[in-house]
Amino acid sequence: MPTPAQPLRRDAERNRRLLLSTAGELMADRGLDVSYEEIARAAGTGTGTVYRRFPTRDDLVDAVFDDHIDTVCAMAEQAAAEEDPWAGLTTFLERQLELEAANRALGEILRAQRGSYAIVHRASRRMTPVVTGLLERAVAAGTVPAGVTAADLVAVHVMVGSVLDASRTAAPDLWRRALAIALAGLRHARLPGPAPHDDVIEHLFTRDH
Repeated sequence: MPTPAQPLRRDAERNRRLLLSTAGELMADRGLDVSYEEIARAAGTGTGTVYRRFPTRDDLVDAVFDDHIDTVCAMAEQAAAEEDPWAGLTTFLERQLELEAANRALGEILRAQRGSYAIVHRASRRMTPVVTGLLERAVAAGTVPAGVTAADLVAVHVMVGSVLDASRTAAPDLWRRALAIALAGLRHARLPGPAPHDDVIEHLFTRDH
């Protein structure tokens, strides 16, 4: 019977959106380890409802953070349009880390600490060529030493992100100083050893998988 079926579909979609918003808020504050039981309790639903909508944690993470990943990728693409390649590069890194400072779970995803391989791989595949292009422009302009690679930038992101995680409560802005130090080093240091191969990027993005 079509008449009673339509409200059920609307209710199901409303419940799904409620679960996504609740999970997103909890994970932003506490990280990806928030349990289905905690999400259900905060949303006022049963745990079984959460499992029916999102049978695996990867399903839930992909649904909650798909738009967030799109935002980060769009930021990289906007940075590539900057006239000054160094400004574009540094602004992108700073804005990405600002998002991670405001959302603990997003940082865990983007630095491959936990989360869905699919969403991390999607972000890596979309962002890597854009950031590589930014870096190549900066090298050509003489603002970054020849030999610096996109894998070096990923390493900077992982290092500064570690400071962000360690100081999130005690000194929430300390990561900004760490980023400034890391970028100054990247710009002026004599880099030891051979440049990392491109597959290091994939390893850094998906090291837990």
